[in-house]
Amino acid sequence: MTEPRIVFMGTPEFAVTTLKALLDAGKQVVGVITVPDKPAGRGQQLQESAVKKFAMERNIQVLQPVKLKDPSFLEELKALRADLQIVVAFRMLPEVVFSMPRLGTFNLHASLLPHYRGAAPINWAVINGERKSGVTTFFLDKEIDTGKVIYRKEVEIDPDDTAGCLHDKLMVTGAELVVKTVDDIRDGKVEPVDQETFRFDSEELKHAPKLFRETCRIKWDEPADHVFNFIRGLSPYPAAYTELVSPDGAVHHFKIYFGKVVDENGLPGTIRLNGNKHLVICCGVKAFEATDVQIAGKKRMLTPDFLRGFTINENWKVN
Repeated sequence: MTEPRIVFMGTPEFAVTTLKALLDAGKQVVGVITVPDKPAGRGQQLQESAVKKFAMERNIQVLQPVKLKDPSFLEELKALRADLQIVVAFRMLPEVVFSMPRLGTFNLHASLLPHYRGAAPINWAVINGERKSGVTTFFLDKEIDTGKVIYRKEVEIDPDDTAGCLHDKLMVTGAELVVKTVDDIRDGKVEPVDQETFRFDSEELKHAPKLFRETCRIKWDEPADHVFNFIRGLSPYPAAYTELVSPDGAVHHFKIYFGKVVDENGLPGTIRLNGNKHLVICCGVKAFEATDVQIAGKKRMLTPDFLRGFTINENWKVN
């Protein structure tokens, strides 16, 4: 059976894994849509997206529209004569774009829809202490992340998994599910169903809104197990942070990437150094030991290395 002509839309490394899986499976990817190059770093040099770099290595035509409704872009997209469009970690598409191919446009979302619609499903699943997540392929419609489900596949979240760990699991599982979805669309085997099919009557939807800087600030008055989930849910990016405050009032921006719950109690925000090798911070219930940290202006390091190079005592606190 003839493979459909595919246009792939994506930006980060997460999407590259899917694009590679499609090509390795012999799929006919005739074009890639990604974001325009953006200035980054100290020199503000233009940086290409991970998807663009990979596509160019494979000699696939790349389009980088600033506006998805731009008439010239729409003409270029139409000229690719796609039968099917696939979206992985890109942006919301206007109807004029997602309705263009004869077989439709489907998206890979890093959650078990309808739960965790939104921009940060991986982070919020870990922050909320979920024991499972997954990936969903679904056809696009006018509302974001609401279209009919094609397939879902569950993935276990281990107790110590960070958002980075879950990202990598979902990246591989998602790529496999996209290839299966393409095969079954090609063969006319898919029977999409409404997302409400997967929701119990009394169940409240869990959301995954975009993360902002203030979202990532640690609240030490919460129980330590909540703090632990929050920190691992933002690790390695964008990273949970707090402020280290010296007795004289000097404030240092301080990121925490990992740690563990310890059976100690005290006023939330109180620091205990435990032999100057362990950085323990009291929470609303129990305490959290930070084991992987980064203070502003320095590289990320394990806590014993941090304590050897940065002098603090138990008169310091965190905000």
